[in-house]
Amino acid sequence: MRRFFGLLSGDARSDRVVPPSGTTSHLTLFVAAAMGFLAVFALALAMTADRVADRWSDAQSQSATLRISGDAEQREARTAAVLDILGETPGIASSRPLTAEEQAALLAPWLGDDLPLGDLPLPQLIEVIAERPGYDTDALQQRLNDEVPGAVLDDHSGWRAPIVDAARGLRRLGVISLLLITGTMAATVTLAARATLAANAQVIEVLRLVGAEDRFVAGAFVRRLTVRALVGSGAGMVLGVLAVLLLPPGGETQGFLTEIGFGGLGWLAPLAVPVVTAVVAFVATGVAARQKLAEFS
Repeated sequence: MRRFFGLLSGDARSDRVVPPSGTTSHLTLFVAAAMGFLAVFALALAMTADRVADRWSDAQSQSATLRISGDAEQREARTAAVLDILGETPGIASSRPLTAEEQAALLAPWLGDDLPLGDLPLPQLIEVIAERPGYDTDALQQRLNDEVPGAVLDDHSGWRAPIVDAARGLRRLGVISLLLITGTMAATVTLAARATLAANAQVIEVLRLVGAEDRFVAGAFVRRLTVRALVGSGAGMVLGVLAVLLLPPGGETQGFLTEIGFGGLGWLAPLAVPVVTAVVAFVATGVAARQKLAEFS
């Protein structure tokens, strides 16, 4: 790392060795900026998916819904019996029946606001909040089957698990994307280094004739390409963060695609993108420079 920071600090002599412009120089800047931009989005996707997976696996795992069917009189009696059972069950923090307005609000997205729900034989829903580590779901359902016919417990695992799995899959996709971006950056900088060294073969030959060591020559090319990768990636990172900030807020919908972004200290994570890019460029160009100089020998 000392060599890396020493390389970035500059060397007036080595700066004059490499031509200041050229196709490979512009290509390195552009690719680094594009990779930095994409890396920010891949990082945001991975971190957002991680938050979603944690939220659904932790918070929602503590809640359940109990459905009671039957006519109006049966529902009222069964609701009272179920509440007594829930109050006696270890691991349950609280339980309460949902009001008619709350149940109507749950059905409104599918059935509309104008549907006469009072005329429909809707079941009574009871919200159950569990303590940690929770309660025995199978034992509770068995007791309900024995004492309160028509009471069905839904711990949301049937639909919660696929959401958590999908969020974790997106997190893996984000990590894989970051690895592919890093590999692409390394390959591009390697090709740029080899092309730059090949285009300046005569300059390298002259430097050798006047006594310059291969280490000095390689350092000159490595520094030029590493700095350009750092500058380009930094610009791409800034554009990526601005693009994430411009994404529409989730509002009341709380959709996954509107939640993509960073939270809290996570906003510092994009700062690592140009640093990682510079380190990758430093290593890749160093290897390429040594190999190419060995070919000239």
